[in-house]
Amino acid sequence: MSSTSRLIARLLPLPVLLAAFVFLPAEQSFPGTIAIEQSLRQLNELGTFLMIAAHPDDERTGVLAYFARGRHMRTAYLSVTRGEGGQNLIGSEQGAQLGIIRTQELLAARKIDGAEQFFTRAIDFGYTRTAAETMEKWGHDRILSDIVWVIRSYRPDVVMLVFSGTPNDGHGQHQVSAILGKEAFEAAADAHRFPEQLKYVQPWRPKRLVRALFFGAGGGRAGRGPQPQPAPDGAAGQPPAQPSAGEVETGAFNPVLGYSYDELAVLSRSMHHSQATGAMRRPGASRTDFVLVAGEPVSKDLYDGIDTTWNRLPGGAAVGPILDQAIRDFAPAHPEKSIALLARARAPIARISDPLAKIKLAELDETIAQCAGLWVEAQAKQAEATPGAPLSVTTTVLNRLTASVSLEGASIEGIWNEPLPAKAAPLGYNQSATVEFSREVPGGQPYSQPYWLAKPPAGDVYTVEDQTLVGLADTPPVARVRVRLTIEGAPVELVRPVHYRYADRAEGERVRPLVVVPAVAVNLPEAVALFPGPAPRQVQVPVRANVANAAGELRLDLPPGWRAEPRAHEFRISRAGEQQALTFEVTPPAGEATASLHAVATVGGREIRSGVQVISYPHFPAQTIFPPSDVQLVRANVKVTAHKIGYIAGAGDEMPNALRQLGLDVTLLDQSDLEQGDLTRFDAIVAGVRAYIVRADLRANQARLLDYVRNGGTYVVQYQTGDSPDPRTQPAQPPNATAGSAITQNLGPYPFSVPGGSRYRVTVEEAPVTFPHADSPLLQWPNHIAPKDFEGWVQERGLYFAAEWDKRYETVLASHDPGEAPIEGGELWTRYGKGVYIFTAYAWFRQLPAGVPGAFRLFANLLSAK
Repeated sequence: MSSTSRLIARLLPLPVLLAAFVFLPAEQSFPGTIAIEQSLRQLNELGTFLMIAAHPDDERTGVLAYFARGRHMRTAYLSVTRGEGGQNLIGSEQGAQLGIIRTQELLAARKIDGAEQFFTRAIDFGYTRTAAETMEKWGHDRILSDIVWVIRSYRPDVVMLVFSGTPNDGHGQHQVSAILGKEAFEAAADAHRFPEQLKYVQPWRPKRLVRALFFGAGGGRAGRGPQPQPAPDGAAGQPPAQPSAGEVETGAFNPVLGYSYDELAVLSRSMHHSQATGAMRRPGASRTDFVLVAGEPVSKDLYDGIDTTWNRLPGGAAVGPILDQAIRDFAPAHPEKSIALLARARAPIARISDPLAKIKLAELDETIAQCAGLWVEAQAKQAEATPGAPLSVTTTVLNRLTASVSLEGASIEGIWNEPLPAKAAPLGYNQSATVEFSREVPGGQPYSQPYWLAKPPAGDVYTVEDQTLVGLADTPPVARVRVRLTIEGAPVELVRPVHYRYADRAEGERVRPLVVVPAVAVNLPEAVALFPGPAPRQVQVPVRANVANAAGELRLDLPPGWRAEPRAHEFRISRAGEQQALTFEVTPPAGEATASLHAVATVGGREIRSGVQVISYPHFPAQTIFPPSDVQLVRANVKVTAHKIGYIAGAGDEMPNALRQLGLDVTLLDQSDLEQGDLTRFDAIVAGVRAYIVRADLRANQARLLDYVRNGGTYVVQYQTGDSPDPRTQPAQPPNATAGSAITQNLGPYPFSVPGGSRYRVTVEEAPVTFPHADSPLLQWPNHIAPKDFEGWVQERGLYFAAEWDKRYETVLASHDPGEAPIEGGELWTRYGKGVYIFTAYAWFRQLPAGVPGAFRLFANLLSAK
């Protein structure tokens, strides 16, 4: 068990491990008395609701908001994956890094809709058509056990599936989320299933399992973006007809919040910036209908026959009337007047042994603090700490109202576990007390890597061996401060993570978690080093100091057949934040080969084999990860005749750096270049993925680009989605609007259409590729393309292929998923005037940054086309 897990187990009842971290306070989406009113009602509501689906943004957000904000129940969304296989509209992060972004976007969304968030260890490996492939990659029991763990830990009364578990769900991962959700509903109650969990939790059987229909009878949606509508129950691929389980009015207006639940859903889903889900609110009637999948029948409401009051807990009958009165008597202008009643509820709640009562006790303490207007913060002096270096933390308690408040004591937990030197003292109106703490971080303290990235994954499943971490949305804080107070005579405990709060001149106040980082970071600028021939090339390795006077040695570990000169460099960096670039000359073997280079720094006897990368966007706190300081070495014979490349960057695009691996001079084209620059200076111009969606300047200058082709240039357009241009600025669509309809793309000199949806794509990365026109120059020059060039591809062959095209285009490649017909629209080319136009929807944006040798040869041919 990790040190973090041992701390958790010591401080908290084991059945409430998941809820403990979800409840750590964060900034409130609704301020002041709105938040207090919500907290008071949540204290008096003991119902629990869990939703299960496959990915971030699959959730029915209007339903979450309805139960969390409207009925004040503990409400959570279990996303089976973190969305690593999706696209990225806002940056170049892919894979696990995109998973971190989408995790944080979900947490930001939950602050708005009021729900909590969980995950399993499954990795989103990209689009798949079948549940069978998903099960094969994830492993049935591994992910089933995670869903069972969340159900046993969270103990929901009602579990809702977003999907049906049939091929009608489309994505194979959608199907599996429902298939395993159904199994977990039964397995969580069976003590013989996953008995290793029972030393932490007990079997739990929810009262019922339901599924939400995508459309209510009135045609409304529950706050989701466009989705395919399931076939009626009993239709092909669907389960038999299922009885109704009632409905909820997600279009209902909440006057306290100032929004309907569907409006909250739009605001919540708009936090998924990386997925382009921003939308406008559409007030009005809307409802969600449910069908019963398993469990007790429903006459009208999902919670029929379920006691959601304090009477459900032994000893809880005395609590409900107290909280009822606190709600009735709540005075928004004087929330401190509610403290006396809340204090009366504390003792009876504390006497109840049920895990739910322990959660409610923590909620009660936080609500009392809200009513008292308390400000409690544990602020680190810096955002990053290093093993062996000092760390200072200031804990501040400020009484901002007139309640009687006394500081009794404090302790720090996590890196250290000891009392803090806090002096007991009363706090008058607007008076504060501070507790200072400074200590050296232990030399062996682990770096604060996201827990699911601490070890390499096992295929398409994260390696998380500590059961107590499974399901958590985020990594527990490296340090927390526990403050003990007396508020109007009631003992109260508040826990705050140690964080770093600062001002950004462009974005205002920001908060980021405290992280433990190595003394130096070995930040490799490239994940791949391509050697197109046997000649050596220079490899630069920047070393960045996280402490002052960092000194040590940097070496490159290479496999046999590869050579580096010199073998090692010594370095000394005087100031924290500065870096020193160390250059090695690496010589590859004569023949084609792939290998891994490991850059290793040694400082103070400790080897450091990672860099430090901060993922920073305005809509969530900065996240720190430690990518391995490895480079994939690719010795591949690649010829290219182009030299100067103009690149029109799209969304989530790492292609420019990949093209530079070929020795090309790559220029990123801005609006001025497209409007009035001399395009003829480029041998080829490349449009990045989804560039036509995110670049209005590109659409406006399409005629200039086609003139460039007519006059002898080569223009390569990568995949573009079948969406309307710039969906972020489009007007609200009518309720019966559908997604994925084919549109004619004005992308080339002659028309072709790119459908939305999933039909025109090849999801299996090993799918066979054939050549409809084997004599095509794009397959012959300057590199002869053979089937081996399609070996070692990652995630998929391609996406958003053309479905129809003008006869003046010629196809180059054909491929298909198992059981599907061949698709030729993945690559089209034509001569136009003196030049060449190419549309290619194969996934070069994944293959080149991943160092796939054949992909470099194929793309070199596109750039060299004349």
